[in-house]
Amino acid sequence: MKRLSQKLACVLALVGSFSGGIIFAQQIRSQPLEPPPIATANPQAVEVLRVWAAPGVSQQLTLRSVWKDPAAWGLLLVDVARHVSRAYAVDGRDEKEVLARIRAGFDAEWEKPADVPQTRKLR
Repeated sequence: MKRLSQKLACVLALVGSFSGGIIFAQQIRSQPLEPPPIATANPQAVEVLRVWAAPGVSQQLTLRSVWKDPAAWGLLLVDVARHVSRAYAVDGRDEKEVLARIRAGFDAEWEKPADVPQTRKLR
């Protein structure tokens, strides 16, 4: 479990663009991630999700529900899974196997959640 938490922290240190297929990896885990180039290049760009993970506790996140159609979140999550599989491939893992493991984890959590997230509006 500890190894999984460490891997998750490393994976969460990867920022993927929603549609551009670019991964920006950053090595310092305890510092905020640098925004990808689209964040400064496009004045209409907006951060939609920020996730923090720590060993032994549930992840915490903040998000903005910016899309009218929630199906956009499905597209985003699949895009993130593909970026993660490519990041693992850089470390020598097989992309298809990584995607299968991600899907297995997604399906397991979907069927039997480890916890029920609490939602509150920050601002």
